[in-house]
Amino acid sequence: MGSEPDHPEPEPAGASEPARPGMRRRWLRIVIPSAAALVVLLVGGTFWVSWWASSQQIVPDHGQHLETVLAVKDAGAGKDVVVTANTKTARHRGTYWLSWDGGWALMGDIVSQTADSVERRLLDGALPTIGAGVYVGGAMPSDPKTTLGLDYSEVMVPTELGPAPAWYVPATGPDDSTWVIGVHGQNGRRKAVMPIAPVVHRLGLPMLAITYRNDEGAPASPDGLLHLGGSEWQDVESAVRFAQEHGARRVVLLGESNGGQIVGQFLARSPLAGMTASIVLDAPTTSMLAVSAYVGGEQYGAPRFAVHLTDAMMGWRTGVDFEHLDLIKYPPAVKPPALVLQGDADTEAPAQMNRDFAEAGKTTGWQIQYEEFPGADHVESWNSDRQRYENLVADFLTRTIHTP
Repeated sequence: MGSEPDHPEPEPAGASEPARPGMRRRWLRIVIPSAAALVVLLVGGTFWVSWWASSQQIVPDHGQHLETVLAVKDAGAGKDVVVTANTKTARHRGTYWLSWDGGWALMGDIVSQTADSVERRLLDGALPTIGAGVYVGGAMPSDPKTTLGLDYSEVMVPTELGPAPAWYVPATGPDDSTWVIGVHGQNGRRKAVMPIAPVVHRLGLPMLAITYRNDEGAPASPDGLLHLGGSEWQDVESAVRFAQEHGARRVVLLGESNGGQIVGQFLARSPLAGMTASIVLDAPTTSMLAVSAYVGGEQYGAPRFAVHLTDAMMGWRTGVDFEHLDLIKYPPAVKPPALVLQGDADTEAPAQMNRDFAEAGKTTGWQIQYEEFPGADHVESWNSDRQRYENLVADFLTRTIHTP
């Protein structure tokens, strides 16, 4: 009596039971593969995005975007042309070229515009046909003779990868042993450096507008990728050697956009860098990582880690240390006088980067003349203020080309 029952009373219905081993195993079989699949998707997606973003920078692309001619109108003694405005270049103020199959024209500033079109004054060239597909750009549309009236010859510059075509514009003057060598930018064409050719010609300086690896008509690089200065400088060296073999004692290097970085790497790495009398840089990409952070981060809103991953992917695919493609942190030993022409509305090479480049010259002993053009986008300083641009180049070259 009074003792506990021999058997415990059963638990009330609904009381929890410990999970059975079989149930845990089933959950693990579901959770682990799902987590692994999620990790694979995240890693794979990140890899793909980084690969795609890096390809926008290092895979050659020479395509052009077309506008359409909507009307050609009488405008006093001249003509106006109305074109669609699908690209931002079509809406930029200033002087621009219009080109199409079999023709070209030089257009003045915008006369009027609507939500989807712009009207500009035709200054020179042919009349386009209504409905024609046309290209609006800052670079001249054809060869030096057709567009600028300058005699030229097509020459082949020997490079380590094979011959690369170039335009040679001869000139005669007291300093004609100093050649101007033009180096265009990423995915550009040699015609992009030609707007200053008339200035160079008036000064009596021969000019060589080159192509380099991965350009149209030039040899491809072994990996088929752009190195953004990491290897292209060797083709500039070949062009300087070509000029030297044809009578040049000194050279002026004109670098546009990424051509500026290529010029900088030539100064840093080539034994021929000492031949350089001066350099002219138009919207140069003086720091490739700064350009990447600006375009990817500020222009497109990519998070910082994504920009870093893209930079790392570019380096992995090309073998180039992009951190050292920086003329601010790693200036060359050879520092000829430099003229930097920069638009303050540049959406690719940030103006602040090149302000910093010019400021850094004060501590590194690099004589840099920095000139900024209000409202000008990337390599469009000439287009925004043609007269000022040409005067600055002419004055700078006159001061720097004379043989001591």
